[in-house]
Amino acid sequence: MKKFLKVLLSILLVLVLIVLAYVAYIFIAYHRLPDEMDLDIKGRTSIDLKPAHDYTIASWNIGFGAYESDYGFFMDGGTQSWAWSEERLKANLDKIMDRLKEQDADLYLIQEVDFDATRSYHVDEREYLIDALGGDAAYSFAQNYDSPFLFYPFTQPHGASKAGIMTFSRGGINSAQRISLPIETGFTKFLDLDRCYSRNFISLGGGQFLVLYNLHLSAYTTDGTIATEQLKLLLADMEEQYSMGNYCIAGGDFNKDLLGDSSKYFGASDKEYSWAQPIPEGTFDGYHVSLVAPLDTANPVASCRNADGPYHEGQYVLTVDGFMVTDNISVESAEVLDYQFEYSDHNPVMMKFMLD
Repeated sequence: MKKFLKVLLSILLVLVLIVLAYVAYIFIAYHRLPDEMDLDIKGRTSIDLKPAHDYTIASWNIGFGAYESDYGFFMDGGTQSWAWSEERLKANLDKIMDRLKEQDADLYLIQEVDFDATRSYHVDEREYLIDALGGDAAYSFAQNYDSPFLFYPFTQPHGASKAGIMTFSRGGINSAQRISLPIETGFTKFLDLDRCYSRNFISLGGGQFLVLYNLHLSAYTTDGTIATEQLKLLLADMEEQYSMGNYCIAGGDFNKDLLGDSSKYFGASDKEYSWAQPIPEGTFDGYHVSLVAPLDTANPVASCRNADGPYHEGQYVLTVDGFMVTDNISVESAEVLDYQFEYSDHNPVMMKFMLD
């Protein structure tokens, strides 16, 4: 009996040491990428952007290519942590690229692009985007996070992830920077990972620029206030550029309910979630910046589903993807493209605008 207890205690001790070693690894490996990093610009210019002309911009969180309509992510209440398979991932990425080319936009903002991640079989998804959109556009890539190995779920550990946001402009890009966003300081920082937005300067001639911001704000936070702080930092940046005579457009995944209460348009869901809060009243006060939340009231289409399982009627859906523009930009239309969440947990959004 004593021998059995010794063996049992030895096993327990080894397990405790393994857990402690892993916790130590998580804390030691954790880091944030530097702020105000200059980004490499590649590609080419195919058009000249100028005032008094119509242009289109598309934004799409592609969900690292894994979120087909039958996919449920473990952090959203589902069971999957990786794409179904490398073959299905690549096939779905091909379909996403076809859809992007069909959109034929002048500007593209793409979020959740993996380039070396366990969950996406270390496929460099940037190469797919460059092949699809880089033939007649300049592009920049800002790494959003570089996370240590997450040993959960135990049956299929999520692993390590390197991912980011990618911007394409047919009007060229003169320079671009990665700007770090504030994040929570508690344990949730290991779940929400690093956050940033990219700032891309597109010359309009005469010393003026269209400043294009690509964003993906925090989702897995305790109360949603961090995403609001991130938004305020971005607003201040846009206001500064506007005061210098530049035009500013920001777009991407806000992880906020941009309609205030999406259930008014899409109905109540079979489950309620609190991760996407409305933008607090007064957030835009004092800024020459407006929110553009895409909505067709006659035929409302949500931009995002909570991936707690395969897409189904009654699933929690809302609009978290949209744009912000400064007062010197006229928005002619904004819409959510209804792809039925076939390729991602997000539908893309598009906006037609004019530089006044």
